[in-house]
Amino acid sequence: MSRRILDIEVLRGIAVLLVVIHHAHFNFYSWTNPALELFFTYFGGAIGVDLFFAISGFVIARELLPRLEQAAGDNRARVVLAFWVKRAWRLWSSAWLWLMVPLLLVLLLNDSRAFGGVRANVEATMAGLPHVANFRLADVWGRQEYGATAVYWSLSLEEQFYFLLPLLALCLRKYLVWGVCIIALMQLISPRDTMLAVIFRTDALCLGVLLALISRTRAYELARPHSLASRLDSTLSVLLLLTLLLTFGSHHLNVAPYRLSVVAVLVALLVFVASHDGNLLFYKQDWIRRPLVWVGERSYAMYLIHIPCFYLVRELWHRHSGGELPTQDAFMLFTCSAALIVLILSDLNYRFIELPLRRRGARIAQNLLHKEPMQAPTVSATDASLANR
Repeated sequence: MSRRILDIEVLRGIAVLLVVIHHAHFNFYSWTNPALELFFTYFGGAIGVDLFFAISGFVIARELLPRLEQAAGDNRARVVLAFWVKRAWRLWSSAWLWLMVPLLLVLLLNDSRAFGGVRANVEATMAGLPHVANFRLADVWGRQEYGATAVYWSLSLEEQFYFLLPLLALCLRKYLVWGVCIIALMQLISPRDTMLAVIFRTDALCLGVLLALISRTRAYELARPHSLASRLDSTLSVLLLLTLLLTFGSHHLNVAPYRLSVVAVLVALLVFVASHDGNLLFYKQDWIRRPLVWVGERSYAMYLIHIPCFYLVRELWHRHSGGELPTQDAFMLFTCSAALIVLILSDLNYRFIELPLRRRGARIAQNLLHKEPMQAPTVSATDASLANR
């Protein structure tokens, strides 16, 4: 059940590119002009986070829930423990590393003040380490700076999901699908302000879990979108869904009071298409798919790294130009240098931190699953009679 689905990697690539471009507004381009303002008015790339949530819900539930169903007794607790160990090895080392790097840079390389203040970054690091950054972001939103690691709000929300989903599955068992439906519905029918959107934004996660729960049914296979096995239909469908997502995701347009609910449904639809593992996203267009798969594999590192890299380029440019903003002629050099640094560091992080530790965590989790249960010591008849006296 854990076999990799290439269409999921394509979606991860799309999601992280949307988020990176979205965060370039003010984080990288610290100035504005009519062209940039027009672009970011209609570009709601923050919905890349919701796409990540739907993917995580599907992938995690697809791996975890069948194992829990097949386990019995104490083995269920062992499955949960192995799951938590595997996720910790997969995620924590990179997350902690890229919490510490901006903390060093704000002390050593911050003449331009791009990285913000020391106190804000220390507080952000302290919130990111125990995975409660979403609560801190909701607390400081609009009142004070967050620091260079604001993206950790969504990682914290996902970590909380990884902790709670197995417990919910153990408690509800065969009623899990109803529990997940209720949690999703409570959010889908509620208009959410900024605070609720960063603390309690699990509707896309829940929809991903529901897709995983029903993906083993015959009805799911019957609903397979066969019509997308066409270059034109596949490309037009993906572009249409992305256009709708970007429109509903725009904070400036604010096209509907329930726009986050619409976004959750649309990203779940994309994950539904990808989950059939039929290469239905950009069908037979490898010139699009291969770069997106490459980016998707490195999407976690890219998500962690891009904002510190934006600030680093701003700082280096500040030192080189004496505080002058890039001219029109230097705009592409400014932009491409940041893109290159993000790609290089993301690849290095993926190859030398994520992959080795992911494999290590998988081995430890596997050993936990196959560890022999402790046998109760045997008691001889003589010992038993002595014990009873």
